Formats: sequence, structure tokens, C-alpha cells
Amino acid sequence: MSAATKETLPRLRADFLIGGRWVEAVSGERREILDPATGDIVGDTAFGDSRDADRALAAATQAFSGWSRTPVAQRASILARGADLLRERLEPIAVALTREQGKPLPDSRKELRFTADVFTYYAELAKHRADEWRPASSPQMRSLVIRQPLGVVVAIVPWNFPVDLFSWKAAPALAAGCTVVVKPAPETPLATAAAIQCFLDAGLPDGVLNYVVGPVETLGETLVSDPRSRMIAFTGSTASGRRIMALASAHVKRLNLELGGQTPMIILDDADLDATIPAAVRRSFSNMGQICNAVNRLYVARPLAEEFQERFVDATTRLKLGPGLEPGVEYGPMINEKQVARTASHVEDAVGRGARLLWGGARPDGDRFAKGHFYQPTVLADVPDEAKTMREETFGPVAPIASFASLDEVVRRANSTEYGLVAYVFGKDLGQALQIAEQLEFGGVGINVNDVTELASPFGGWKESGIGREMGPEGLEAYLEPKHIRIRLGPGP
Repeated sequence: MSAATKETLPRLRADFLIGGRWVEAVSGERREILDPATGDIVGDTAFGDSRDADRALAAATQAFSGWSRTPVAQRASILARGADLLRERLEPIAVALTREQGKPLPDSRKELRFTADVFTYYAELAKHRADEWRPASSPQMRSLVIRQPLGVVVAIVPWNFPVDLFSWKAAPALAAGCTVVVKPAPETPLATAAAIQCFLDAGLPDGVLNYVVGPVETLGETLVSDPRSRMIAFTGSTASGRRIMALASAHVKRLNLELGGQTPMIILDDADLDATIPAAVRRSFSNMGQICNAVNRLYVARPLAEEFQERFVDATTRLKLGPGLEPGVEYGPMINEKQVARTASHVEDAVGRGARLLWGGARPDGDRFAKGHFYQPTVLADVPDEAKTMREETFGPVAPIASFASLDEVVRRANSTEYGLVAYVFGKDLGQALQIAEQLEFGGVGINVNDVTELASPFGGWKESGIGREMGPEGLEAYLEPKHIRIRLGPGP
């Protein structure tokens, strides 16, 4: 981006949304938001504490009675209109997202389009959810099962897909009739605040959706532990998920936790490498590997191992890295220096254990990278199972490749983790690929595709990768409480 273009970008601002008004933190504190590609100041946000959490919970609690009783068609109309406004305002919000998060502008546009689609989907789905008459024990009895909104929901959103993952929680919660308090990551509050404004402008009543930013230790823990919040929807690390479970247990709250992953991709000996290589490269390095379903382990059948490595490296060398607003850039910076350091340490650990460094493994050279949090997409071969990058979630642009000799071996190695979010299998024999998918201990498996996300299907993890499901009808049901009403039709005991 030219200096002239940079000078035209406005400084952005995010306040708190509490009770339908954008307000400052009680303390008056604000924090600057920095562009991870350049270190430039993008804008600033109000930054609060437990007092602001209390205000937001009070507003959401007060608004719940009216919103939960609002006819579902009216709720759906507001959400659908908000989604349309988001589509109309997409470009400036996408630019804000790229500036604060770093991802290339085309990826930010894609994220916002999907965000709008999520709200549209749940607006429509809520209108078609029906109560149920169940079989009763006698002709004089009837059993009606209804589902009612849970109450106040706290939605805690990470920095890697801040607007998208806001929608995964807020859209079904609002459609169900819950009120919501959103806590974004402090690194990326700006685009989400702009997206929320679309729903206010669509007619969302005061207090139905609230928005506060602050530290986990005060604001975050108050939101989770306060008895007024009846559900916590969270995307983030497994360690943070454990802490949320402990805090929420005091009031036996419902939880929807999408936690860490350690994603294997299995390339069978009959895989079409012309299709597999681009899919594997993209899923390894998209968002600089800062995705819960990024590939952490590439298991390649031995007959294909050498060719796969050569072609994977060749494709990696062609990737265009740079600031996300520059035309043609495919991969941007990492979010901060902590993530860069973690990635570098995992690469160093793997090489120290005998892995071969085929490409990358360092920061890129050049003035355009000097002030940003950049790290080269990195390819490792012959990576032992003991390496950190094969056991932990690197959350960085590292593709560790290992070979396997048998199907039983690769299934065992793929499952040898406490995580169980997503896995991928590539091969022409769909029967064989499906049999492997059924043996994998993961909540989602992609066969010859590098993404398992579908609006109408559930997303979530097994084992320590989470509790509950987002997306699909399951995503709506998560915010509803079933109630059985038993009715006697006539006189009797």
C-alpha cells in the first residue's frame, strides 16, 4: 500500500454497547489497536473491567423478558435486515477487519459474507422450528414439548475470525430469543463493533445485544461467573475452556465450547495430487495457520511421500506474503509476536528432533516485512510424532509431513491426541476413505475437501476439543430449553 493510501485510512473507534447506547468504560480507559502488518495505529477501543461486565449483564437481563416474548417472525425480520445491511456495508468493515487482524482483504470479505449468511440462515430456521406433541400414556392425556430461550448468553469471541465467530454464537442465540453480551478479543474489536451496528440499525431493541471489551481476569471472569448469565459460548484454547468450565460450574450453566485442535490430514496412496496439493497448502497456511481446523499433521502414504513433499514445497514457494491490504497478497502477518515466537519454537523443536526443514523456518526478508509480525510458511519433513508441532496446536504457518505404511498405523497415529476437532482424508477410493473417516475420533471429517464447515451441519469437537455444537439446527437448539407440559383432557384423579 502506498503512503498516500495509508494516510487516507481513518482512525477507527469502538466503544461499549450497553442497553442500546455506545458508551465509554466506567474507568474511561482506552487501548490502541495496532495493525499486525505494519505496527501502525488502526484505532482504539474502550477497555473495561468487572463494573462494565455488570452493566452489560444488567442491560441484557432487563431486555430478556421483552425479546424472548417477541414473535419469532419479528425477531427473524430484524436479523435478516441486519444481515442485508452488513452486506451493503461490507467493504469498509472488511478493510477494518484486515487492518486489525492482518488477513488479506479478500479473506476479510469472505468472512463478512459468511457472517451475513449465518444470520440469514438462523433468521429463517427459527421461523420453522415447531413445538411437538408427543405420545401420551392414555387417551385422556396429552404431552406437549415446547422449547424456550435460555436467558442471557455470554459470547466470547477470539481474534482469528472475530466477526464470523461472533455470528456463530449471536445469530442462533438472538433467533432463539436470548439476549447476548459479546466479549471480543482485545486485539480485534473494531470490525465486530461495526457489524453489530448493522443490527442496531435494523431495529434490534435496546439491551438485546451488548458489547464490552476488557481483560479476562476482571471483565471476562465476571461475565462467566455471574449468575445472571445462563450460557457461555466460547471459542478459544482448551486451557481457557477448562477455566470457563470451572467458573461456570458454580451455577451449573450451559456451555458451548469450541476449543483447540490438532488436525491430521491423511493422504492415501491413490490420492489425486493435482487436487490434494492446493487443498493441503491452503488449509495448512490459511490465516497463517491461525485457525482451529488448520492442518497440524500431514500423513502421506509412503509411495507418494517424495513426490508430495516436492510438489508441496514448490506450491509453498509461490505463495504471496505481505500486508493484507496490498493487492495480490494471499497470506498476511500473524496477530502478534507471541504467536511468531511460539511458531519459531515449534520449528526449532522439530528440527532438533530430526525433522528436515524443506522451506521457510524464519521471518521473511525485506523492508515491507520489518515492522510486522511475519513468519514464512514453513514445510518440515520426516517429523517425529514426539515433536511439539505433532502434539500441540502450533497456531502458526507450519506444515509437518510424516509418512505412513499402513491404514491401521495412520488411523492410530491420527487419533493419538487429546484433541478431536477436525480431520481430513484424501483418496480416490471413497469407500476406503469413508471407512477411515468413521474410525477417526474427530467431530468433523472432510473427505477430498479441506473444510468441513456447512451452514446446515453441526461443527464442534470430541475429547478436549470442546462441548456442544455450533451451526445447523443443533446450533439453534443449544440456546433453547425444553419444557414438557402434560395435560389432562377431562376429569379424573
